Order: sequence, then C-alpha cells, then structure tokens
Amino acid sequence: MDKVFELKNVSYFYTPKVPALIDISFDVKLKEKLFILGANGSGKSTLLKLMDGLIYPHEGQIRFFGKVIGDKRTFDEYEFRRRVGFVFQDSDVQLFNTTVFDEIAFAPLQMGMKKEEVEKLVNEILISFGIEKLKDRPPHRLSGGEKKKVALASVMVIDPEVLLLDEPTNGLDPRSKKWLLSKLEELNQKGATLVIATHDLEMAKKFSDRIIILNEEHKIEAIGYPEEILNDEKLLLKANLI
Repeated sequence: MDKVFELKNVSYFYTPKVPALIDISFDVKLKEKLFILGANGSGKSTLLKLMDGLIYPHEGQIRFFGKVIGDKRTFDEYEFRRRVGFVFQDSDVQLFNTTVFDEIAFAPLQMGMKKEEVEKLVNEILISFGIEKLKDRPPHRLSGGEKKKVALASVMVIDPEVLLLDEPTNGLDPRSKKWLLSKLEELNQKGATLVIATHDLEMAKKFSDRIIILNEEHKIEAIGYPEEILNDEKLLLKANLI
C-alpha cells in the first residue's frame, strides 16, 4: 500500500461554533514530502495533531496504512507511536528532561530497549546531529537552533517511518535552517515520509513534492504540485500567504 495517511471528510471544532478544520480530505503517499501551507490560524497545527492521534476528528476519519486512527478494535497505538514522529513548532513544549542525553534516551527507554542499547543508540544520534557536545546541557538553556536539533533527534532516535513537522524553520537563523533542510532531505532519501506544516514559501518551493493550501475558512483551497501552486499569485493572495 502506497498511502500512508488517508483523510476523509475530516472536521474538528474548538466549540460548536468555532471550527478549526472543515471537510478535509487528502492522502499522503509513501516517501512523499507533503507541505501544508496556510496563514496563521488556518488549522495547520490542528491538522498535524489529528494525524498524530493526539486529538480525534469530530467528523470524518483518518486512516494510517488502512487502519482508522483511534479504533480500539484494529488500531495498534504502540506500533503507531513507533512508526510516526511529531516535531512540535515550539521546541520548549516538546523538551522536558534535565539533559540533552536524557531527552534523546527517553523514547527508546519507553519502548523497552535495554539501557546499554539505548546508550549506544543515543551516542550515535548525538554524533549524527552534531550535538555530542551538548549531551550534558539542560535543553531549556540551548539556543533555538540547538533546541530544534535536539527535538528532531529525540524523535529520530526511534527511526520513525513518518515525520510530522509543525513550522520546523520557525525562528531559526539561516545556518540552522540550512542544516535542518539538509537533514530532512537526508531522512527522506533514506525512506522517511515527511508532512510539513508551514507558511515558508521558500522552503516549500525548494523542498516539497506536493502542496496543500488551507484557507482562512479552515478548508482546503487547493492541492497540487509546487510549480503550479506557488506560481498562482491569486491563490496565494486568497490564502493570505503573500
């Protein structure tokens, strides 16, 4: 099966009169780099939380490799968490351990790996991400770029097949942004499926395979390839992206 996610008529409401998303339908293909573009408040973050099973739709359904997320009869929560990683927009929300080493070790320890295996794995990830010198530092004392690296490393340590990233370049300096895009490209080349929510048109132009535009009415405005979406000035104006 080449469909990682299938969303069918998904709606979510903060209150009965305050919608976050209305009638959202699309698929995510295996090994795809899918970008979700929209202005602030269009529902991008809520959509990623729905896809990660942190919240559930009020209407419609979301399938992961054919199984409905949250269906207690068929859906394996443990397996899903092993296969899907979520990098939050605000790294401070995600990072909570006392040291960088403990932060990256947390997930594999929760998965039941032996401490010796975890230590070896974490050291390999630290080197891969170029953050081995930070391993004894408290995450909350790092720079924005360093926090983002630690947040991504803490997810990648379990080698997920799918990465959901919410505004991954937000607040990064040019050097950190370049590093992040290079690392994401490397992960995608190794087979990871990427779903990225952002309003960074430059990043989408360079990096996306396909784009979904959310409008300010919390609906899908358009789905297509970057060359057609990003060259449509009227569409981008309507979605408040330019």
